[in-house]
Amino acid sequence: MTEKEKMLAGVLYDPGDPELSALRAEAHRLSQLYSLSFEKETEKREEILSRLLPNRRGSAHLQGPVFFDYGCFTTLGHNFYANYNLTILDCCPVTIGDNVLMGPNCSILTPLHPLRWQERNARRRPDGSCVQYEYAKPVVIGANCWIAANVTVTGGVTIGEGCVIGAGSVVTRDIPPHSLAAGVPCRVIRSITESDAISLPDSAE
Repeated sequence: MTEKEKMLAGVLYDPGDPELSALRAEAHRLSQLYSLSFEKETEKREEILSRLLPNRRGSAHLQGPVFFDYGCFTTLGHNFYANYNLTILDCCPVTIGDNVLMGPNCSILTPLHPLRWQERNARRRPDGSCVQYEYAKPVVIGANCWIAANVTVTGGVTIGEGCVIGAGSVVTRDIPPHSLAAGVPCRVIRSITESDAISLPDSAE
């Protein structure tokens, strides 16, 4: 297996592999270009996103600044919105459904490091350079979710459709569909039901 194949398979890999380093460098460059652009520069932003996020399935509005580790391993659904300072470290696939909204300072972090220092510490390659092995787990966020400000989603988590994740939460375990969840670590508070309905103004119907 190549280091890229190992990474995407969720096994220990060498992040300093030349192929992965080149992919990251390009994603970091495009992230910086997008972050330096202005919101009204719609054509410029669209062109950057088409290269940074080739697996977008529809329209997306990222307020910026943004940071992606690879970009090409992130899939965004239709009508995606992210406020300021979105960070996605997509060392494993990140899949986000339609109509997902994210508040400012949200992070999706798929990389993981061994718990034992014997596997985590840097070691020497044959050429004398150092390597720190890591692995990653995918993240899935279902359609119609609202992820509030300052939420961190860790590797291996699935958030079901229709969920609301409260501000400042750290999501370390799966959240079932249609749940209101919050906290550190994030826990389900209750289900979201018809009793939570709010009448829309006539102009919005």
